[in-house]
Amino acid sequence: MSDSALADTLSASDVAAYLRRHPEFLSEFPDLAAQLTLPRDQGPVASLAVYQLQSLREKNAELERQLAALVGIAAENERLMQRVHDLNVAVLRASTPAVAARSVVARLAEDFHTDHVRLLLFGPIGLPPADWLVHVPGGRHAVPEFADFMAHHEPVSGRLSAERLYRLFGDHAPEIRSSAIMPLGEFGILAIGSGDPDHFQPGMGTLFLKMIAATVTAALRRSQEGM
Repeated sequence: MSDSALADTLSASDVAAYLRRHPEFLSEFPDLAAQLTLPRDQGPVASLAVYQLQSLREKNAELERQLAALVGIAAENERLMQRVHDLNVAVLRASTPAVAARSVVARLAEDFHTDHVRLLLFGPIGLPPADWLVHVPGGRHAVPEFADFMAHHEPVSGRLSAERLYRLFGDHAPEIRSSAIMPLGEFGILAIGSGDPDHFQPGMGTLFLKMIAATVTAALRRSQEGM
């Protein structure tokens, strides 16, 4: 039915009568309320003006909440970037591979507020024993529980299977409620674990994890070339 035909069948009184019978109508069509032109004087329609104003206020409040969330995310990203930069500097300043490895572990534990850090390395490593070092001489084939992870070359965060946790964290595995693991190319895996189940979540971004993994991989490659 065209607008003109509809106007012939419905009068303003019909519309007003319908709205009186259905006062919830505008709550079902809030976009219509925002488009209405309403008188400013007092009277029965004043409540519609209040509704329209309240609707605009709620939209404004929601926009402010979204802006505050974006500002918070930007601030946290800036802090993370600074921590990654500090990690890079610490690795570059290290005089030996052992010092570089210890610097990585210390930075991850302190600056990223993690409870446990593990560096799982394949083949000859040239590093002294340490509680954060897991040596797997048999290479990636000796850790079949990580086969799919190593094949995808992408960091993973969240909750790991019990099998993976015990391989990485040993007796401390029951303490780990969430973790992030990063592939280090042909060298192994870097893992950081937390007792907080929400510290590392599946939906979190992996950009900074990739940057950390790239730094550690480069340090390991430099170490191997110097062996």
